[in-house]
Amino acid sequence: MSATHYDVLIVGGGHAGAQAAVALRQEKFEGSIAILGAEPHPPYERPPLSKEYLSGSKPFERILIRPETFWAERGISLVLGETVESVDPVARSVRTRSGRSIDYGELIWATGGEPRRLTCAGHDLAGIHAVRTRADVDRMLGELAEAERIVVIGGGYIGLEASAALTKFGKSVTLIEAQDRVLARVAGEPLSRFYEAEHRAHGVTLMLGVGISCIEGEDRVTGVRLNDSALLPADMVIVGIGIIPAVEPLVLAGAEAGNGVVVDGYCRTSLPHIRAIGDCAAHANRYADGAMIRLESVQNANDQAVTAARDIVGRPVPYDAVPWFWSNQYDLKLQTVGLSTGHDAAVLRGYPAARNFSVVYLRQGKVIAIDAVNAVKDYVQGRALVQAGATIAPEILADAGRPLKDLLSA
Repeated sequence: MSATHYDVLIVGGGHAGAQAAVALRQEKFEGSIAILGAEPHPPYERPPLSKEYLSGSKPFERILIRPETFWAERGISLVLGETVESVDPVARSVRTRSGRSIDYGELIWATGGEPRRLTCAGHDLAGIHAVRTRADVDRMLGELAEAERIVVIGGGYIGLEASAALTKFGKSVTLIEAQDRVLARVAGEPLSRFYEAEHRAHGVTLMLGVGISCIEGEDRVTGVRLNDSALLPADMVIVGIGIIPAVEPLVLAGAEAGNGVVVDGYCRTSLPHIRAIGDCAAHANRYADGAMIRLESVQNANDQAVTAARDIVGRPVPYDAVPWFWSNQYDLKLQTVGLSTGHDAAVLRGYPAARNFSVVYLRQGKVIAIDAVNAVKDYVQGRALVQAGATIAPEILADAGRPLKDLLSA
């Protein structure tokens, strides 16, 4: 079988891969481009899967990253339903699971990650779901009519968003989190306690500091056994405990890796002519005090895609974007700028009871991140404080009557 050749082959059809192709054309790249995706669908947005798509408020067509005709109009080939099994960096070729060989001039690895699975007994029973792809959510929706008692494992964004969406269907939802608060890995305690109260007010049962012993059932899940031997009856289980970077073919090819494949400031891996972007790419980030991290966000996917595209066309600009995230739960819009990991102080700005407030995170007196709940102005204006690492007294930050845009100059 003769190999197909593309000047740029992008492996991964999510936000990062799609934006890399778009950015290349915007940078006037005239060579051949292909996006190789594991799913049969053209690139679509992943965040709505646990929000609007799950709740039914957005059909699939409305979460496409671009209209289906866009790709052909821009001369971008979509190679769908294919997964790369091996990479030959010397021959500059990949081989897919179906046995297809594809040569490349430059390779952009944008595969994201696979949902982290449970490993306890019963982890493979029917009725246990992840929320990573359209197919995941479609399977869940197909079973939802027969499921009244739903257990969600994991109190991060995915678990909380799925819980919020499922309450709209009138389901009995129990959320289990191993740590003593939700969002413990990404936010301070004031924000965690606020969201815990909101979910309880909407009928979600929260069980914090609780571990899982096993999943019970014959062919299909019937319950979740906790470490204290208590049994939670369950017709469906949703697992949201993080992802594992999908980088094995690159690692086997010799790429430097740790928690993801390691890239430099231009998204170049240690292998020649191969770049990595998005959820699977570990990079040194100044907003994490220079630590090597992976960022699972649309912002990071898009910005690294642009970095990789500019490097390919010979106009390299190092990646240095401020991280931002968002989460929609019920009628609450959480917007985050910066990274709060390692903060030594958290300043509450406004009143959670009013459901319109912010939490400003400090490290050694400098502003490093802001969580804004239904507080768009604080999110927008606070970005400059995070970028500058501004040093502002906590009592000034706490004064919600003072716009954040006035504090930088002050």
